[in-house]
Amino acid sequence: MLKLMRNFYAGGAFFLAATLLASPCVYAQGASTTEGESCNNQAFLARQQAYENGTATADSPVHICGTVIGVKKRVQHTRSGRHGYFYVLVAPHVSIRIVSGLERMNAPSWPWVRKGDSVDIVGRYYYDSARSQGVDWTHHGTGREWHTPGYIIVNGKKYQ
Repeated sequence: MLKLMRNFYAGGAFFLAATLLASPCVYAQGASTTEGESCNNQAFLARQQAYENGTATADSPVHICGTVIGVKKRVQHTRSGRHGYFYVLVAPHVSIRIVSGLERMNAPSWPWVRKGDSVDIVGRYYYDSARSQGVDWTHHGTGREWHTPGYIIVNGKKYQ
C-alpha cells in the first residue's frame, strides 16, 4: 500500500502535505508525453508505488499537476548547473520535489513559483529511495540519457 504520509525537508522547514483532489487523467503510464495531454497524478502514484515495491527501476516520463506547497528560495549549484526546487501536492498527503534546471529554462529569476500556485509539470521521475525522489528534466532540452522535453506551467504561464 502506498505510504500516504510523507514529510519533505525544504529550506529549513518540514512540509506536511495537506489535501488536494487528484486531477482527471488521460496520460498512460510510461507513454511519451506531449503538450496536448492532460496530467495524470494517478499514473504517477502507481509508478511511485512500483518503485517502492521494487518492480520499477528505470526513470520514467510523468505529467503531473497540483498545488505548490513549498519553495526553496535559495538556488543550489550542482555539477549540472543552477537549480531551483519546489514541492507539489499531487494527492492527499503526497507531495513530490520538482527540480528546475535554471540555466536551461526560459524563465525569470528564481523563484518564479510561489506557495499556492497551480502547476502542471512534464519531466522525468527519478526514485533513488523514499526520501530521495523527484521530477527533473522539466526544461525543453533533451540529452543522451533523456529524450522527452519537459516544461512547467505556473498559473497558466509556461516555462521550458
